[in-house]
Amino acid sequence: MAKPKLIEPIDYENVIVQKKTQILNDALREMLLFPYDDFQTAILKRERRYVCSTIPDNAEREAHSLFVTECIKTYNSDWHVVNYKYEDYSQFRQPSNKGIKLEKLPIHVYEVDEEADKDEDAASLGSQKGGITKQGWLYKGNMNSAISVTMRSFKRRFFHLLQLGDGSYNLNFYKDEKISKEPKGSIFLDSCMGVVQNNKVRRFAFELKMQDKSSYLLAADSEVEMEEWIATLNKILQLNFEAAMQEKRNGDPHEDDDQSKTDSSLSSLDSYLPEITKISRDSEIKFKSESRVKLFALDPDAQKLDFSSIEPEVKPFEEKFGKKILVKCHDLSFNLQSCVAENEEGPTTNVEPFFISLSLFDIRHNRKISSDFHVDLNHSTVRHMIPSISQQLLNGSSDCLHQIQNIIPEIMLQYPKQGIFSVTCPHPDIFLVARIEKVLQGSITHCAEPYMKSSDSSKVAQKVLKNAKQACQRLGQYRMPFAWAARTLFKDTSGTLDKNARFSALYKQDSNKLSNEDMLKLLADFRKPEKMAKLPVILGNLDITIDNVFPDVPNFVNSSYIPMKQFENSTKTVVTFEVEEFVPCIPKHTQPFTIYNNHLYVYPKHLKYDSQKSFAKARNIAVCIEFKDSDDEDSLPLKCIYGRPGGPIFARQAFATVLHHHQNPEFYDEVKIELPTQLHEKHHLLFTFYHVSCDNSSKGTTKKKDIIETQVSAGMIWNFFKLEVDQHLNNFFFYCQKTESGAQALGADLVKYLKSLHAMEGHVMIAFLPTILNQLFRVLTRATQEEVAVNVTRVIIHVVAQCHEEGLDSYLRSYVKYAYKAEPYIASEYKTVHEELAKSMTTILKPSADFLTSNKLLKYSWFFFEILIKSMAQHLIENGKVKLLRNQRFPASYHHAVETVVNMLMPHITQKYKDNPEASKNANHSLAVFIKRCFTFMDRGFVFKQINNYISFFAPGDPKTLFEFKFEFLRVVCNHEHYIPLNLPMPFGKGRIQRYQAFRSPSVESYDTPVDLQLDYYLSDDFCKHHFLVGLLLREVGNALQEFRDIRQIAISVLKNLMIKHCFDDRYSSRSHQARIATLYLPTFGLLIENAHRIDVKDVSPFPINASSSSTKDESLSLPVTNPLVTPQKSVNTLDNNLHKDLFGAISGIATPYTSSTPNVNCVRNADSRGSLISTDSGNSLPERHGEKSNSLDKNQQTCTSGSSVVRCDKLDQSEIKSLLMCFLHILKSMSDDALFTYWNKASTSELMDFFTIAEVCLHQFQYMGKRYIASATYLTFASVPFHPSCRNQEGLGPIVHDRKSQTLPVSRNRTGMMHARLQQLSSLENSLTFSHSYGHSDSDVLHQSLLEANIATEVCLTILDTLSLFTMAFKTQLLTDHGHNPLMKKVFDVYLCFLQKNQSETTLKNVFNALRSLIFKFPSTFYEGRADMCSALCYEILKCCNSKLSSIRTEASQLLYFLMKNNFDYTGKRSFVRTHLQVIISVSQLIADVVGIGGTRFQQSLSIINNCANNDRLIKHTTFPSEVKDLTKRIRTVLMATAQMKEHENDPEMLVDLQYSLAKSYASTPELRKTWLDSMARIHVKNGDLSEAAMCYVHVTALVAEYLLRKGMFKQGCTSFRVITPNIDEEASMMEDVGMQDVHFNEDVLMELLEQCADGLWKAERYELIADIYKLIIPIYEKRREFERLAHLYDTLHRAYSKVTEVMHTGRRLLGTYFRVAFFGQGFFEDEDGKEYIYKEPKLTPLSEISQRLQKLYSDKFGSENVRMIQDSGKVNPKDLDSKYAYIQVTHVVPYFEEKELQERKTEFERNHNIRRFMFEMPFTQLGKRRGGVEEQCKRRTILTAIHCFPYVKKRIPIMYQHHTDLNPIEVAIDEMSKKVAEFRQLCSSAEVDMIKLQLKLQGSVSVQVNAGPLAYARAFLDDTNTKRYPDNKIKLLKEVFRQFVEACGQALEINERLIKEDQIEYQEEMKANYREMAKELSEIMHEQIAAVEEKASVMPNSLHIFNAISGTPTSTTVHGMPSSSSVA
Repeated sequence: MAKPKLIEPIDYENVIVQKKTQILNDALREMLLFPYDDFQTAILKRERRYVCSTIPDNAEREAHSLFVTECIKTYNSDWHVVNYKYEDYSQFRQPSNKGIKLEKLPIHVYEVDEEADKDEDAASLGSQKGGITKQGWLYKGNMNSAISVTMRSFKRRFFHLLQLGDGSYNLNFYKDEKISKEPKGSIFLDSCMGVVQNNKVRRFAFELKMQDKSSYLLAADSEVEMEEWIATLNKILQLNFEAAMQEKRNGDPHEDDDQSKTDSSLSSLDSYLPEITKISRDSEIKFKSESRVKLFALDPDAQKLDFSSIEPEVKPFEEKFGKKILVKCHDLSFNLQSCVAENEEGPTTNVEPFFISLSLFDIRHNRKISSDFHVDLNHSTVRHMIPSISQQLLNGSSDCLHQIQNIIPEIMLQYPKQGIFSVTCPHPDIFLVARIEKVLQGSITHCAEPYMKSSDSSKVAQKVLKNAKQACQRLGQYRMPFAWAARTLFKDTSGTLDKNARFSALYKQDSNKLSNEDMLKLLADFRKPEKMAKLPVILGNLDITIDNVFPDVPNFVNSSYIPMKQFENSTKTVVTFEVEEFVPCIPKHTQPFTIYNNHLYVYPKHLKYDSQKSFAKARNIAVCIEFKDSDDEDSLPLKCIYGRPGGPIFARQAFATVLHHHQNPEFYDEVKIELPTQLHEKHHLLFTFYHVSCDNSSKGTTKKKDIIETQVSAGMIWNFFKLEVDQHLNNFFFYCQKTESGAQALGADLVKYLKSLHAMEGHVMIAFLPTILNQLFRVLTRATQEEVAVNVTRVIIHVVAQCHEEGLDSYLRSYVKYAYKAEPYIASEYKTVHEELAKSMTTILKPSADFLTSNKLLKYSWFFFEILIKSMAQHLIENGKVKLLRNQRFPASYHHAVETVVNMLMPHITQKYKDNPEASKNANHSLAVFIKRCFTFMDRGFVFKQINNYISFFAPGDPKTLFEFKFEFLRVVCNHEHYIPLNLPMPFGKGRIQRYQAFRSPSVESYDTPVDLQLDYYLSDDFCKHHFLVGLLLREVGNALQEFRDIRQIAISVLKNLMIKHCFDDRYSSRSHQARIATLYLPTFGLLIENAHRIDVKDVSPFPINASSSSTKDESLSLPVTNPLVTPQKSVNTLDNNLHKDLFGAISGIATPYTSSTPNVNCVRNADSRGSLISTDSGNSLPERHGEKSNSLDKNQQTCTSGSSVVRCDKLDQSEIKSLLMCFLHILKSMSDDALFTYWNKASTSELMDFFTIAEVCLHQFQYMGKRYIASATYLTFASVPFHPSCRNQEGLGPIVHDRKSQTLPVSRNRTGMMHARLQQLSSLENSLTFSHSYGHSDSDVLHQSLLEANIATEVCLTILDTLSLFTMAFKTQLLTDHGHNPLMKKVFDVYLCFLQKNQSETTLKNVFNALRSLIFKFPSTFYEGRADMCSALCYEILKCCNSKLSSIRTEASQLLYFLMKNNFDYTGKRSFVRTHLQVIISVSQLIADVVGIGGTRFQQSLSIINNCANNDRLIKHTTFPSEVKDLTKRIRTVLMATAQMKEHENDPEMLVDLQYSLAKSYASTPELRKTWLDSMARIHVKNGDLSEAAMCYVHVTALVAEYLLRKGMFKQGCTSFRVITPNIDEEASMMEDVGMQDVHFNEDVLMELLEQCADGLWKAERYELIADIYKLIIPIYEKRREFERLAHLYDTLHRAYSKVTEVMHTGRRLLGTYFRVAFFGQGFFEDEDGKEYIYKEPKLTPLSEISQRLQKLYSDKFGSENVRMIQDSGKVNPKDLDSKYAYIQVTHVVPYFEEKELQERKTEFERNHNIRRFMFEMPFTQLGKRRGGVEEQCKRRTILTAIHCFPYVKKRIPIMYQHHTDLNPIEVAIDEMSKKVAEFRQLCSSAEVDMIKLQLKLQGSVSVQVNAGPLAYARAFLDDTNTKRYPDNKIKLLKEVFRQFVEACGQALEINERLIKEDQIEYQEEMKANYREMAKELSEIMHEQIAAVEEKASVMPNSLHIFNAISGTPTSTTVHGMPSSSSVA
């Protein structure tokens, strides 16, 4: 397909300047202009956690290197953001869109939700108080006059006599005394003539004689009771008679009109009847009041449409922590305790000071993961054992601490107790380790010994205390390791704290296992008790608890001791310390630094000192660590080492623990140093080693025995620096600094450094992310060469890609939103980021460029586009360009750059979608977001052009992914917050200024000259130009509708969601705003009407399934098909129980004629198409033609406005239809009335018809199915697939190719077909379940869902109703043409009718009834003149409402029906209302026929209401009207009584049809009613799949109408012309001329429709031969009318019918039915059916077992399975031998029977299956009484049955009229059997295509030796010399002749077989030949004559039929045809 042409958009900026006046004068100008304050830039203060900045005051002064300066800048800067004031409107995050609060939804009452068995107390309902009542048991005789009443047929019933609301009496009878239930039946006494005693049959019996000559026989238990009943009933009859006389008098005219007494209950009715004329336009105008619910608010999709979660929430950079753990240290106590004080007063404490350091170890990754937290838990008395430290180490020059002292008093930080540890990756293998140290004293073992004993300790304690005091005095500053303990922290990886864990025992430190590595090894065994048990334990207890950290933990300081904001500066404050976490150096766990933190941790690990000479005895070695900034001798170390508890916060030196007597000590100490901001080359660490003497024998301090200093070279400094920053990064910044400070930047060098940045370490890159990106963008704006710019961009791409790959893209989002700030723009020097970046993106996207980089750019393009957007925004605002006109804001070079980016990007998107789906998808989305934002900054016309550029890269027929891309793009762009102004919803006139007409109610004359609002209702080029975005979107949706399902769904949802968005936009909440928005969407009407035939799906399936499996693009093109007017009341099919046939048919590829109300012609584009589309009908019906929609191809392929060359005809999916209809309804509801009138005036008739079709589809698609349905459907959607009539071939089970050949496969009624269908459905369900969201099926969900659906349904109905009332008002004249009988009126009326056919809420029905009242009032001629179909349909539906379970609806419906009658009465000039009268009767009949269960008390109540209306209506008090109404109710009750049995038999199709047939017969005088019952029978047949019978009903109806027209002189041929089709037709000639014919509106058109219906029915029944006979009646009329198109269509159908005939004759695959004799026995059960025999016709090839099972089940359900017996034998049954306790059924298979003469006339298979009355079956017997015997004694009895009518008939069972038996003696049996064999061979050999398999089977049965028993047995028995004497000569001769022919036939068959076989069967053939020769030889011997085996070709044909006839051997010399003939076996 060609690409649709692009439409040039308007130059937006110019247009708004030119049309400025028009815009400013527009009342809704805010919809046309962008607001001025659309966006601003703002600075947000950076949120800080701390009291002050983390950056030291002097840091900026000290920093020299560019990198350090930039980092400090980064940590100090505030956030720069761009705010889009209306942005929320583009996201669907509008303040108002909380959806509608569903609690506020009104609750609608629906009849369908009423309890199924809930009925008001039937006795009280409708009865009147104060009338005569009586109740009691009586016996009721069988009322069927067909048989005489016997004692046995009386049934005991409970009778209840009561008076109805209108004064008439009813005698109801029940099975028991529970009279609150519905009665079993009723006798209406107003049609009773008299009551007399009648003792003929039974004592105490009396008879009620009825008007229609029938009577009821009742019997009491005693004489007294009988007399009471008779007296009571006669009293009532007397009252009735008096009332009737009074009425007669009232009928005469009277003067005294003033005695108007009204019944209070009817005052309301009274008040509206006179008013009806004054119904004003105001009450009819749409009540679109605001109280109505917004449709979209109820749409399940709208409720899901909260897009707020789609865009990730972007937060500024912040310090992030892992899982935080609060560690509280309480106590450390050892078992060894004493009082430390000299005077021994004071608490008992540990006897010496201990020091704890806590840290975390991760044994899974073998590392220490936190710094040390030092705690001193010693009692103050114990602390004082250590003398305070000398001052000289504390005071000094450079003081890092100034900052902290100013904020917090040092004393608060001296003794930490609480620490917060952070763990980024928690898991169970992380341990909190406590190491305990004490003052240096000697070896660990020696010191620990006293602590490990549990014996009496006071002496020991004193001794230890004494030693400790000495040690503290001498060596108080040195520590030694003592013990350790550990505990686990987490239960799992999600960081749940293991609060139950305690610290382990305190294990003694081992001087050889001190290092961190050793600690990790010990911990590895921590969970192994056997290993831990070996460790020496020190007796004591460590009490430390852990807890979760709450967000608002007060008073903490970070690891640099900077306090948080909420910090209380009081001495009592407990300070909590954050302990630094050592996060692994991998990008994943790194975060961009946001605070200044400059720590160095130093770990002395191991000292090897045994080889030094200078001090040989050195063993207790202390290491001192200092940090210095100068090499001068006297320079002091810096005071920057974090001190220990109790000491100063910062110290100048730190000592490691000392190991006693170790020359090669190991250490575990950690020294934490605060580094200066800027390091220089003099900075160094100094380690000093001391030997400490522990021996206290020598007095005094012998400390400084020896000092060994090791100077560390200054070179180490750079190594520190390297710890922090990557070398490549450093080089880059260094180079930038150098070039900035004057050295000229050299492109090549810079490029080199840029390229090396690709190698920088990931975690460094993340840590300094904002700083690095800022620098790169700075370089970009200053780059002079393209190469530099491109390389910068590549590095940025690299950085962005790294972040994404590590899953850290949120940092990039934070960067763009908060940190990025465009460089100040100086026109001469620098360029703008947006322009430079756009240019270098273009270069990278060039096809020749490196594709890996370009793929990354595509994949992460959002970042670059966001930078472009922010740069543009900042540029406009900071440089004051916002004030300029749009087209002057950016230079042409930038416009060019943007255009180039779009054009370069597109080929990547459209070509890489397969290989690199993610990259193209992201690029597409980011581009859309960018283009959308450009509308905010740039020339909007330019942006439109870019959109066109984008669209031009796509074409129809693209792969699905590209469609997804395109619609995603359109979705994003159309979501722009100012989408409405972008579309300029204003008229574009021809130059002069136009204004929208104020929305007013148009005055009457404006109907004739509608204000031309210049609205477009289809997508003209002008529309698309002026309203660019909406035009583009609608065109794209239009094109997408021609694609396959997935694409259509995407397109529809984009359109619908956009409309939902505007619907809830609080800027446009008023009606006028919404009406204006609707004008933008008006062309949707055009779109829908173009696709009307695809939307027209009236069945709602419980789950959407679509034939178009998404993969096939070649879906079937079915021609538009219209519905033949079968009966106007075609109610949508209820679930029919034979659906499995339908499904089975669909699966086997049979078209399914039944259930489909619209015959559907699927034309499949495949090899089977045989030429044109029309000829490929799917065999399910004739293609219909109606009016303009002809099937001629040229018409069908006209191009539609969307430009695709062929209009698709496949139906859309249910969900798509619903979405499109939602849009349609929303526009319809929002648009102004004027706009609607304008549309209707412009539309052609066919468009109007389509418009109303769509309106009607809305009612179907959104109908409310009831809570029970919703509950089951939601359940079924998941449990199994419910069966539903909508599983049609056109939308049910995948694209089915309807193959003609398979058309008549037997429809199996078994379970396997069903299961297959079910599986097929399940597989095609895909996952599109209808129910909104995945449903959890609790009651509340079902309630919620039903509340939603009820409200949707009500709102949809009200919207359509508003539209209809507007239309009927404005187009009254058009609707009244031809007395209101025109297609448009018909269409509009159908929509009205549809309201009544669906479940509606009370609210809706109230409005519907009002609308109907006004419709009847406005268009009386439609209902009371001409054809009665509309009146009839209306009566049917209103009567149905009269039977509603809701009393309010019954009342309304009764009043409406009354209004219809009264209006009819007035219309005829107060003469009569024959039309309505007749139609009501017909409708009641029809309702009964459809088994609606209408006879109940609810209906009685409605009849009473109507009667009361008539009695109390003052206006017609003195006319015949009230008595006529009374007469009508009387007649209705008569019909109800006559049909009371129907409800009983609703599940017995044969019985039901028989009952309806007898009713049809009784209406010979009322053709309309007879037609009603025949139509009803046809419906039953169609439902049960008996299509031939249905066709016959149509033929009878047509003949009836023809006969009527013949008698009226309106047609030349009556029913006799149908004799060719069926002789049964003569019944229709018995029509009586009588009153019933007054209002019969049959005419030639009706006849034509009926004839077409006949043809259609015959086609479905596959009786193609008869179609010509029907068409012979139609053709002359069409010729007379010159309707050539129809004639062409007819002849085409005839052509196809005859093609079908030849086809089925050729294949032999048409099965026209199987016949059975069925007999019933058992008077107690079958009553008058007892002993009756019928012929049943069953469809296709029904096996005996199937019909037996069906009947057995049917009657078992009726009588109870224990009472039903099947008689297996076919013989004659003697009723006397049967047990009267059971019901017996005998079923025998029979075949049609013809005499010889008949066979010669009935040449074809069809003739032998059509119009057949005689059937036969055979029974074997022997003279001795056995069934079977030897050949010579075997006889058989042939029974020939004659039925009353011919098959096919209007019923599928016909009683047998008489039977005739013939017995055949043994030789006759032999002749008969052998003749059959010969006949079979002949038929097989003579057929055009020989069936080889059948042939071989027959041959095998005839010539193979084993089976020779067959033919040869006869020869031996009858032709052997010994036996010939016993039989007559002529029989012997005959048998011999048959044998000769048999041998001949076998020979010929063998020859044919030889021609057909393949090599593999040659041997088999030879064997058969040998057998054949043997047989011939033996026969020759028996018969004494040469029987030649036919070896050479001999002609056997000429000798054909008459020989058979000579030899058939029946005494009556007839012959038998067709024991199931071979051709009918599939």
